[in-house]
Amino acid sequence: MTVIDHLSPRSPVEKLSIEQFEVIARAAAREEVTLEYLNGQMEIRTVPDSDHNAILMWLMRQFMTQRADLDLNVTGQGLKVDSYRKGRARPDGILAPVDHFAGQGEWADPQGVLAVVEVTSWDSDTNSRDRVEKAHAYAACDIEVYLLVDRDDDSVTVHSEPLKGRYRNINKLGYGHTVEIPGVEVTLNTDGLKRYAR
Repeated sequence: MTVIDHLSPRSPVEKLSIEQFEVIARAAAREEVTLEYLNGQMEIRTVPDSDHNAILMWLMRQFMTQRADLDLNVTGQGLKVDSYRKGRARPDGILAPVDHFAGQGEWADPQGVLAVVEVTSWDSDTNSRDRVEKAHAYAACDIEVYLLVDRDDDSVTVHSEPLKGRYRNINKLGYGHTVEIPGVEVTLNTDGLKRYAR
């Protein structure tokens, strides 16, 4: 029996410490499942589909072409997020200087991260997880930019200017528009995302 057999998405796990969560998350990774810990609850993320991964690779090429001094880490690096770093998230992508995470271990401090990227999945809890909870968690630890590629409505949303756990500036544009990533001098022509629209 696996971790998944016991938990459904959004199942609350009460009084779970960070240490207990990290042990469970390591075991789940062997089952090809990703766990996150947001707002005191363990959340399950399923294995991404091929278009999800293709979008991340497309983004990686865009960032590398314009900023060779930055890495878009898509390897599942974990971040300590939420107020007072009591949460754990594995963003789909993390934009940081080259070698930023060297020596930081599985769950790194978000200090120095320039942006995080999420690509929506077809999970039932995508709305609460990607559009609400993660936006709050990333803003709470002052990550300057949260880039959300939303496959439900073929849009890209740039959250910026974090203040008191909220992003003050939210700019949502459909695929095909030019999207500027504040503070990192990267401009995305999102025409290329149209090939992944359903």
